[in-house]
Amino acid sequence: MIERQIDIPTPDGATTTFICHPERGGPHPAILFFMDAPAIREELRDMARRLGTAGYYVMLPNLYYRAGVMELGPLTDETARERMFGLMNGLSIAMVMSDAKVLIRYLDADPAARPGSIGALGYCMSGQFAINAAASFPDRVAAAASIYGTYLVTDKPDSPHLQAHKTKAELYFACAETDRWAPPETIEALSKSLQGSDVKAEVELYPGAEHGFAFPQRAAYDKASAERHWERLLGLYRRRVG
Repeated sequence: MIERQIDIPTPDGATTTFICHPERGGPHPAILFFMDAPAIREELRDMARRLGTAGYYVMLPNLYYRAGVMELGPLTDETARERMFGLMNGLSIAMVMSDAKVLIRYLDADPAARPGSIGALGYCMSGQFAINAAASFPDRVAAAASIYGTYLVTDKPDSPHLQAHKTKAELYFACAETDRWAPPETIEALSKSLQGSDVKAEVELYPGAEHGFAFPQRAAYDKASAERHWERLLGLYRRRVG
């Protein structure tokens, strides 16, 4: 594996981005991996590496760079959690799509990244970003996955359940059975919005799983569900990205 961390200039500053990909056999199909609310950490880098070992060029950008924040560290008290939620709520889909445009431009100039179709991936707060990336860049993002994503059904025009109809990508939504941030009524509304449409999408409920089930360092980690989600992700990207 080849790894590097670089600052990629954006209209609002520069996002520090972790990039990894296999050393040989390139160029490699690219995946934009959007971080979750607790920010960049080794747990996410390890997940990026797992995608990399499967043959992908993975970009994991810091989305909190506008606030001058890179890593939050342990969220062991209410003050730390309030800071995290403040940073999360300071982001917008428009901001992240602006970042995605720059990231795609960067990978297009990197000979290690294969031209053409790319994938998008988001956990928790970034499920919405992955789906909106598919809608914002329909000629590039061919596969997008939201893993226990939040804010998937809102009353805003850029709500993922509406934007999903603007993409040619294949979409995958992995939903936890127990999730206070994406309760059953949200999952039902999402599923209904996709039924009877031309959107190629799957909404899958993970029985017995809780929000955060894919993160090895979380109390909610569920190995069986986590491994299933990896199988589903890699199958999605193989079909649509290569």
